[in-house]
Amino acid sequence: MDRVFSHDGTAIAYERTGRGPALVLVGGAFQRRGDFGELPALLGEHFDVITYDRRGRGDSGDTAPYDVQREVEDLDALIDLAGGTAFVHGMSSGAVLTLRAAVRGSSISRLSVYEPPFVVDDSRPPIPDDYLEHLTSLVVDGARGEAVAYFLTQAVGVPADIVAGMRHAPFWADMQAVAHTLPYDGAVMGDTMSGRPLPTEGWNTLADRLLVLDGSASESWIRAGAHALPGQHRTLDGQDHGVDPNVLAPALIEFFTTEETA
Repeated sequence: MDRVFSHDGTAIAYERTGRGPALVLVGGAFQRRGDFGELPALLGEHFDVITYDRRGRGDSGDTAPYDVQREVEDLDALIDLAGGTAFVHGMSSGAVLTLRAAVRGSSISRLSVYEPPFVVDDSRPPIPDDYLEHLTSLVVDGARGEAVAYFLTQAVGVPADIVAGMRHAPFWADMQAVAHTLPYDGAVMGDTMSGRPLPTEGWNTLADRLLVLDGSASESWIRAGAHALPGQHRTLDGQDHGVDPNVLAPALIEFFTTEETA
């Protein structure tokens, strides 16, 4: 593990594995740099893979007040470290962060995203209008367990009785440990979980360098959100939101190593 300093001085912890062109992996809610399973090792046969703790998580620092632009600058610091340009892959809400970074001018030569959790139709309830405000208030009050439960029920759509059972699982403590960063993911998502068509956000400008992935076993609402984006689309057979690295890695390797055609 090493650290790089973001524009505002926040230390961002990262690890590197493999050799080749740089590929930065950006995690979603709860994810830390060690939560990608076998994916970095599988990709490391082709790329210099960088995984990192998003600010406020793991060994990375955090600087108030939070702003999505600060997270974009964190990614930019890692891209600079890698030589000034990089491939990037984003998971879930981390996928949305990478989309926002690319539109804001980050030096991302090609971008892949897996199941950005957009809600673009009525196939599931949208998040409440006061979702981010309420989530933030829970965190401020120190109610980390309640913040995790609120995120899971309202943003992810997990039934309340299942969440109640999850509270007794060993991984609940790990989720509580980074619960204070859930409002960060809420800010990244913005109004994209409203049940309305996806705002353009300038994402149409990314179409020629964007791969959008989803899983055939995922819920219809999240697949619809993925297909609302421009770019090249690919569905991974039998996969859901917890995608198998052994299935994901070949798709990423193919996309990032295939020469562009005129």
